[in-house]
Amino acid sequence: MLEVPPGPLRHGYTTGACATACAKGALIALLEQRVVETAIIWIPAGQWVSFELQAVTFAAGEATATTIKDGGDDPDATHGARIVATVSWQESPGVEIDGGVGVGRVTKPGLPIPVGLAAINPVPRKMIRETVESVLAEFGILRGVKVVISVPDGEEIAKKTLNARLGIIGGISILGTRGIVVPFSTASYKASIAYALNVAREQGIRTVVLTTGGRSEKYAMALFPELPLEAFIEMGDFVGFSARHAKRTDMKEIRFVGMMGKFSKVAQGVMMVHAKSASVDFGFMEAIANEIGVPAHLRAQIRDANTAAQVGDWMVEWGYPQFFERIAHACCTHVSSHIDGGVRIATHLTTLAGDYLGGAAIER
Repeated sequence: MLEVPPGPLRHGYTTGACATACAKGALIALLEQRVVETAIIWIPAGQWVSFELQAVTFAAGEATATTIKDGGDDPDATHGARIVATVSWQESPGVEIDGGVGVGRVTKPGLPIPVGLAAINPVPRKMIRETVESVLAEFGILRGVKVVISVPDGEEIAKKTLNARLGIIGGISILGTRGIVVPFSTASYKASIAYALNVAREQGIRTVVLTTGGRSEKYAMALFPELPLEAFIEMGDFVGFSARHAKRTDMKEIRFVGMMGKFSKVAQGVMMVHAKSASVDFGFMEAIANEIGVPAHLRAQIRDANTAAQVGDWMVEWGYPQFFERIAHACCTHVSSHIDGGVRIATHLTTLAGDYLGGAAIER
């Protein structure tokens, strides 16, 4: 996970809030046949927010408005993206909402949006619909309208996300439950884990591989080439959350793959392994070394080690592969206890370079 910079952080706004503001601005431009410079909307976080609009165009039957997504200080892939709404009249009553260029389309079940629809999540859809209906009511208009949300660079931005693996093809998702982006919030990361597990379940997958990042995922894919792409999920630091949700989604086996640093913490029962949540305990690793018969003069080095990876290198050099089996078994035991059993748990440890160190599995 990314490190949070020091000092106060600036909030931003979700793609859903941006899309809603553009829809409102475009509709007013269509109704009044003029350029609209700002749009003020109510967001679920409980406040009115004003958005500056750009490239507003209008004609007799259609209008378009654009805003630039400001994610605040959150390192989001969509920060700076152009969010566009095109509003047009339609014969049928009501408000139709769809995605245009750069907004992905759902191709796999397991997401909160049915297969075939544009990847505009339920809350943004509700925001857009209610905002548009409110404007129509204010103007006394009974005609139906169609709202199309586009993100011109969305297909390129989506390459930086997990959308393709989730079955969202052709662009980004329009997201947000509160309208506001809290910098470095864990909520969106946890949501992506949950969505990935839901999609895996709907694909009939019952064995998932949870990794702490891209590098460990690459090594995991080499370890288990027989598993489909959807079975591999980056859990980041959220070991406990991911394991619990894997059980909720009917997984029968969870395989963890990663390196000594984070998994030495899991071996002690730490289920959130960010560096600021828990540090590496070299005393614990020395105790494991003692259990497997590492001589005292070698064990003394462990307490002064710089990293857990260095301890791992020493164990390989000194010829104690059982050290990794003990660490892996302890990881499995703690995770199994955390989720109250019922799932086969396996842990596989690698070096930073991807060399296999050892593993263990339990089933309770």
